[in-house]
Amino acid sequence: MYIRALFRAAQVEGVAAPYNTLHLKVFYPAQSSDSEQERNLGEVPANAQQAPFPVVILFNGINCGPEVYQWLAVKLAERGLVVVTFSWVSENLPGMIALTPGVDLQALFPGVYGTRPTASALPTILAELEQMQAKSVLAGLLDLQRVILGGHSAGGRVAIESANPDFFPQVVAAFAYAAHSAGVTQLGYEPGTILPLPDRLPLLLLGGTNDGVIAESSHRYGVTWEKPTTPVSRTFQEAIRKGRKDSYLVLIEGANHFSVAHPFDATTGRPFLDLPSTQSEEAIRNVVSAAIGLFIDAHVRHQSSALGELHQLLKENPFIALSECK
Repeated sequence: MYIRALFRAAQVEGVAAPYNTLHLKVFYPAQSSDSEQERNLGEVPANAQQAPFPVVILFNGINCGPEVYQWLAVKLAERGLVVVTFSWVSENLPGMIALTPGVDLQALFPGVYGTRPTASALPTILAELEQMQAKSVLAGLLDLQRVILGGHSAGGRVAIESANPDFFPQVVAAFAYAAHSAGVTQLGYEPGTILPLPDRLPLLLLGGTNDGVIAESSHRYGVTWEKPTTPVSRTFQEAIRKGRKDSYLVLIEGANHFSVAHPFDATTGRPFLDLPSTQSEEAIRNVVSAAIGLFIDAHVRHQSSALGELHQLLKENPFIALSECK
């Protein structure tokens, strides 16, 4: 599969300059035309035979550059998806300028939570995708009624909290690695509170048994987690209901908080809190990408064999410490 990417910039309404600009990188299945324009400008046409393309939007962790998720973007694009990563430098907290997935802090307070999306970058990204559908190498080839939200850490949290068709009718599924919905005590929540998720769409929650960042951040929630995976497991158990058979919990043995970040960047974020991974990092990434890809194939693209392959992976792969479906 031949994968290419293009870049876009978009402004976020209501945010003051210079912190109001998103820079997008959009990965897509391509097919070389050997045209003069391709040779001169590097604009390679999309592989229209695979269109229309469902779209995955990846939300980065705080101070995690989007380039560390390029490996996953390429893996998913190889399955016939268009994948968007983005970079947004903004002042998420007063006086703290960071690379952010876009967290609407006001939407996290008691009494407000659940009434609006927490992913503040999402409306801008969706609007830019509409522009690309009208004019770009992907014009007319995007399936903008099948948008999947995914992310890592804080980016994973805003993805799963914002996957509500009442907010965004075009969103059809969500996934996250190293994310949970525990309520921060400084915002007014009781210690150990797990906040509800929209629970309207297929959901995949992934985590690593050696997630030191989650373990060392438990004070934010007024507790000491029993295991690094405790808030992820509790989110699955308490924030969503049983019955649809399209929600999954997958815990990967020996994976840590940054196992999905490759190449790893130790200069930003909080990697100093993490525990060492005890498995092959490449093998962990392969399990993560396979689980996400099969989840999308089964519950978004409704491919006939994907559901069985997903369940087989979760049951038989030796890197998976625990998997549940409800």
